[in-house]
Amino acid sequence: MYHLGQDLPGNDVDDIEDLISADDVKPRERYENKKNVTVRAKKRTPIRLETDEEVERPKPTIHESVIPGTQKVFVKTWGCAHNNSDSEYMAGQLAAYGYRLSGKEEADLWLLNSCTVKNPSEDTFRNEIESGMRNGKHVVVAGCVPQGAPKSDYLSGLSVIGVQQIDRVVEVVEETLKGHSVQLLQNKKKVHGRRLAGASLSLPKVRKNPLIEIISINSGCLNQCTYCKTKHARGDLASYPPEEVVERARQSFAEGCCEIWLTSEDTGAYGRDIGNSLPELLWQLVEVIPEHCMLRVGMTNPPYILEHLEEVAKVLQHPRVYSFLHVPVQSGSDSVLGEMKREYCRQDFEHVVDFLRKRVPGVTIATDIICGFPTETEADFEETMTLCAKYQFPSLFINQFFPRPGTPAAKMERIPANLVKKRTKRLTDLFYSYEPYANRTGEIYTVLVTEVSHDKLHYVGHNKSYEQVLLPMRENLLGTRVHVRITSASKFSMVGEILDDERDWTRCANKLEGTEEVQILTRSREKLIQRYVGIALVVGSLAFLTQLLVRFLLQ
Repeated sequence: MYHLGQDLPGNDVDDIEDLISADDVKPRERYENKKNVTVRAKKRTPIRLETDEEVERPKPTIHESVIPGTQKVFVKTWGCAHNNSDSEYMAGQLAAYGYRLSGKEEADLWLLNSCTVKNPSEDTFRNEIESGMRNGKHVVVAGCVPQGAPKSDYLSGLSVIGVQQIDRVVEVVEETLKGHSVQLLQNKKKVHGRRLAGASLSLPKVRKNPLIEIISINSGCLNQCTYCKTKHARGDLASYPPEEVVERARQSFAEGCCEIWLTSEDTGAYGRDIGNSLPELLWQLVEVIPEHCMLRVGMTNPPYILEHLEEVAKVLQHPRVYSFLHVPVQSGSDSVLGEMKREYCRQDFEHVVDFLRKRVPGVTIATDIICGFPTETEADFEETMTLCAKYQFPSLFINQFFPRPGTPAAKMERIPANLVKKRTKRLTDLFYSYEPYANRTGEIYTVLVTEVSHDKLHYVGHNKSYEQVLLPMRENLLGTRVHVRITSASKFSMVGEILDDERDWTRCANKLEGTEEVQILTRSREKLIQRYVGIALVVGSLAFLTQLLVRFLLQ
């Protein structure tokens, strides 16, 4: 298994599916006092170098024959855990074939995996394309932006990998390095009349974090939310067979992972297209999670989790499953939820939260809010405020409405920007008015340590409720379970001291070295790598012989 270094440039990817950040670009001020303006998508002019004279761009080097191992590829990802997993698969295939993963400056080719949830992420994606071309790099684009809007002007002439074609990344990169433009946007062919969820889950990976495996259990969704562009890219629900998901989990634990994240556009809808369900899958996964390893269930919308609440609550109580669920509500107003076509009401969402908080001790519920949806009145917003005040969610992701081109909500008359900003600030002030961890000092928890903090000053462990605990960066601490005592807390995390001696740190019982299962997995992976290298040598040899033949005939 290849592992991508955590400090590799361009490798920062959000791990919460709905991608909401306090640093997002604010609505445009020019609409502040114009109540009758309809915001329309406009053609963007290409970015220009800051000079008064035309500057000729360096042209990418065209490789007549591509021999793996001689080119470097830079991979950058925007967006959700699903996108992150797709990038890890693409990086794994490229590495297995012989390409070297690198930083952006030394790379011959940039592979840019995009997100279409919000305008700012697409804008930075666009800017990165321009930057690559300006610096003489080959550029391949992937993800939801080109899949959902393939005819965008700024994508013209670029090679494109569709969200269901990530298993063909090697041939796209190879042809692009030769100067060709390849666009693979079609869906996988149906099998027995059923739409496939995407590429095989057994492909090689280069993980962002070698301790965490992200498994996409389904693609697309069953909803038609009026503000969402992701539906245009991912399409309708298509679930992976449970046996394929379980086998991927087995393989990941055998390779040294100690934490699994299940991800999709809506995990609660899993299996409805194949006669299965999320609880059925979760119970199968629980059977293969080794001792001291953990499973995190990904984002689920309220409609499809409602019918499974009893079983989901039981699973979340399992000692090897985090008591955590991300359930985006988006608004506390039934009127706004109706205009969004969210297919549930406030009472449904409250039932989910109340039920889980009652049945699952210490459960953490994270949610999202969109401020300033076009039809949101002051009374609607007050309902959102009362909902958030009632539950005081420890994780509340606040976002301002962005009109995504091609969505029904983009055609609606927008609320003045200054009003949206005021509402956003009010909700943000409410969020910061309470401290979820204020009374935790002295509490003792068992935490699984899997990550490095953003400031690179601490290791990060999570307790059963998936609450962050910052720990000193002790050698050999990553990948262990330890007992900690909380010494202080902030708004978003706690700080702990380790109570165990190093000899008592518990490592996940996942590296079953020497067992028949791991030997089979190892042989399988070695054969896959040998096959890729063999194909590469044959292709390279044929290209070389073809060049010699052409030169001979032309003499």
